[in-house]
Order: sequence, then C-alpha cells, then structure tokens
Amino acid sequence: MRLSNGFDASASALTAQRLRMDVISSNIANAETTRAQLVNGKYEPYKRKMVVLQPTSQSFADILNGQINGSGNSSPGVKATKIIEDQTPSKLVYDPSHPDADENGYVKMPNVDMLKEMVDMISASRSYEANVTALNATKGMFVKALEIGK
Repeated sequence: MRLSNGFDASASALTAQRLRMDVISSNIANAETTRAQLVNGKYEPYKRKMVVLQPTSQSFADILNGQINGSGNSSPGVKATKIIEDQTPSKLVYDPSHPDADENGYVKMPNVDMLKEMVDMISASRSYEANVTALNATKGMFVKALEIGK
C-alpha cells in the first residue's frame, strides 16, 4: 500500500470537480446563445454540456483485494471520461423581434436551465471543498507520523 493513495484520490477528485465547474460555467455563459453551431446550413442554439465521471478502479473490493495481495497498481480516484451534450430539446420562446426568430416568431433557445446549473455548481463546489478537507487531513496524518520519530 502506497502512502500517497490518499493524495492521489483527492487530487483526481479535485481535478474532476474543477472540470465540472468549468463546464457548468460554460453552460451559464451560453444560456442565451442562439447561434452556437452551424448544422445543415442553419445555426443551432447552444447545447448544455455535462461531464461524465468514472472511478479509476472497478470497485472498492477490487482495490482492497489488490492492496491485500500486493498487486495494487491502480491508484484510487476518479477521472473524467468525456463531456457529453444534453439531448433535451431546445426551448421555443416567442419573440418575433429577435433576429433568429422563425417565420412564426419563435426562437430556439439553449436547453440550459439556470436553476439546474446553479444546483450542479453548488454540488461541484461542495465536493471540491470536501476533497480539500480530505487532502488536508491526509497531510496532517503524515505530519503527525513524522513527529513520532522525533
């Protein structure tokens, strides 16, 4: 068992939560963007993006058995595997004066829900803070272990 496993797990989680916060910030910034991408000669609104996270090891049992058998090569933690687009349909808003309005006066708006984004941002922020706390606790244990030898 490596002494730095606690640091590795916290570091990977900090990186993943930071990426989540970056993607959520991008969603919030583009909540009103009606011309994000050109599809078939027509502009489409911004699509909400989400981060897919996956554990670096299969399960807790796999990690435990690997550590007991001495073959624990994979470090514990999480990794971002991909960023996907939310497939929720775009919102239609009636605004005939908008430059992107169709012939009926409706504008396709991004599928970004500000309430959902704020909840996700708070979740990512709290997860980040919890991992900083775990990192500091691990550091404190190392310091105390070093003081034993004095």
